[in-house]
Amino acid sequence: MTFELPALSYSHSALAERGMSQETLELHHDKHHQAYVTALNGFVEGNAALQGKTLEEIIALSYGDDALAGVFNQAGQHWNHIHFWNALSPNGGGIPGTLEAKLVESFGSVDDFKAAFKTAATTQFGSGWAWLIQKADGSLGVTKTPNGVNPLATGEGTALLGLDVWEHSYYVDFRNRRPDYVTNFLDTLANYEFAESNLA
Repeated sequence: MTFELPALSYSHSALAERGMSQETLELHHDKHHQAYVTALNGFVEGNAALQGKTLEEIIALSYGDDALAGVFNQAGQHWNHIHFWNALSPNGGGIPGTLEAKLVESFGSVDDFKAAFKTAATTQFGSGWAWLIQKADGSLGVTKTPNGVNPLATGEGTALLGLDVWEHSYYVDFRNRRPDYVTNFLDTLANYEFAESNLA
């Protein structure tokens, strides 16, 4: 199985008015994500044990295995970025009713959810991700993961909405102001319809 870079469902300039420039998307999607895909395919080509496996199977097989750390980094980042492009929308920011009710039930209010998510995203030291997840008991929570790790690997829950907090995802537009990038994501870019579609 050869993995491929998925096409964006919107143009490279579609998010510019909402704070994510065409330059950022061209660098992030076309260069960074493509590099993960290329490296992952190289690992698969050289390891018969990985051939024929799905991305999710490779993540499960390689997570926590020091000998496969390089494989996991590329596979995890490929999975994370597929999720991330879906988590962005030119019409983002509006929260549909079912998800809103779950957020209020789990966090107390939408504002409290956003505060918890922003804390996770801004306190992830170095590179990584912030996630809205649905736990095994059905409740929602917020978590953060380093580097290419994700809730699929850790088993913390189902990823509903993920935010890339590696510097390459925001430096062109926000320089070192990660908190502003996170707020902009939550208020104007986040595809909450996608998040709701991931609910069990």
